[in-house]
Amino acid sequence: MPDKQPEKPDRSYQNRLGPEDQKRVDEFIRRGVNSVERKPFRPGLMMLMLIGVVTVLSIFSQLLARWAGVY
Repeated sequence: MPDKQPEKPDRSYQNRLGPEDQKRVDEFIRRGVNSVERKPFRPGLMMLMLIGVVTVLSIFSQLLARWAGVY
């Protein structure tokens, strides 16, 4: 029967930065563009807006073509 080796704890989630480096990262995150709180990205809303814009432009182009006598 083989001897069981003690399992090493998973350290992949732990901080790999030293205290000085972590402090510099935290300061950078609090500055400029990174400091602004944003709403979560909503791809569904973006797709609806894209479909709406394409539909409106398509209708406009059809009306313009009829007015110009292409159709």
